[in-house]
Amino acid sequence: MNMHKDSIGYIVALVVALCLVCSAVVSIAAIGLRDLQQANVALERNANLLAAAGLLDFDQPDAKERVAELLDNVETRVVDLRNGELAPQIDPEAYDQLAARNNPAQSGQLANTADIAGLGAREHYGKVYVVKTPQGELDALVLPVRGYGLWSTMYGFIALERDLNTVRGFGFYQQGETPGLGGEVDNPKWKALWPGKKLFDMDGVPKLSIVKNPNPAGDAYSRQVDALSGATLTSRGVDNLIKFWMGELGYGGFLAKLRSKEIAL
Repeated sequence: MNMHKDSIGYIVALVVALCLVCSAVVSIAAIGLRDLQQANVALERNANLLAAAGLLDFDQPDAKERVAELLDNVETRVVDLRNGELAPQIDPEAYDQLAARNNPAQSGQLANTADIAGLGAREHYGKVYVVKTPQGELDALVLPVRGYGLWSTMYGFIALERDLNTVRGFGFYQQGETPGLGGEVDNPKWKALWPGKKLFDMDGVPKLSIVKNPNPAGDAYSRQVDALSGATLTSRGVDNLIKFWMGELGYGGFLAKLRSKEIAL
C-alpha cells in the first residue's frame, strides 16, 4: 500500500529504516575495528608499563614504535597473592589477571573493611614485571595496581627500584576521572612527584600517603606525595589503592619474601 510522504506512517517507517541502517553500520564498524581497538589498548598499557620502569620516554617522537622492542627487556612472572610465592605453574602469557577477578574459581570476595581500594573481589594470582641488568641482577620491579577513584576504577603500574621500597615511576593507563581535577593523575608534573618516594616504613608496613601540601622538613616527607588540587576523592582513591596493593592482600607478602631472600626472581 502506497503511503503519502507527509503521512505519519511514512515518517515512522522512514525513521525506523534509518535507525536500522545506522545500527547495522555501527555494528559492522565496531566488529571490524575490534582487533584494532584491542591492539591500541594493549599498546597503551605496555607503553605505560615501560614508562613506569624508566625504559620509555613519552616525549620521544618514536616512543610508541619502540614498545615491542623494549618489552624484550621485561620478564613476566606470576605470584600467588594468597601466600606471596611465585606460581611457576601459571603461564604468564596465557593468564589474564583482570579476567580472573570476575571468575569465582580464580578470585575471592573482599570483606568491606579490607576492600579499601573498592575492588569487590581480588584474583588469586597477580602478574609482576621484572627488569634486570645486563648482568642478570634485578634492576626494577613493576607491579600492576588498580582501585576506585571518584568516578572510575583507575588502572596503572608502580615501578620499584631494586631495594623494593623506593618508587621509580608511577602512572595510570586507564582512568575516567574528571578532566582538570582527578584526571590530573595523568599529568606528567604530578607523576614526577613519585620517583624517590618510599613505600614502606622500617617495619615493612606500607606508609606512602597522598597528603595536601606535605612538609619537606617533616620526618614522613619521603613517604608523602602532594594531593591533587580540587580532587580529594581521587587522591584518596590513589592513596587507598597503593596501600591495598602494597599490603598483605596485595603484593606485600611477595615483596617481604623478596627482601628477606626467601624467594628470588
